[in-house]
Amino acid sequence: MNKLSLPPANTPLYNHPLPDIEQWLKAQGCKQDRANLHCWQLEKASWKAELCLDVEELSVRYLGAAADGRDVQRTFKYSLSRQDVEDAIFDGP
Repeated sequence: MNKLSLPPANTPLYNHPLPDIEQWLKAQGCKQDRANLHCWQLEKASWKAELCLDVEELSVRYLGAAADGRDVQRTFKYSLSRQDVEDAIFDGP
């Protein structure tokens, strides 16, 4: 796989062009939802999530991750750095 040429990890997400964010999500193992192109699916060994690139923020729904089996929803403003978002999302619920 080619190395991504992204802005530095401490750059806010709003300073990343959309194609760069999409490549970053793919590099993290996300698969784009063909019906809702702003949403991405991620499946890890112990959890699953849906990420959506909304207008004001990136939202993450960890499927069945709560103790009672409900989904856990988190949102992240685009003003956060890519590294902060990566650390918060890809470590799981």
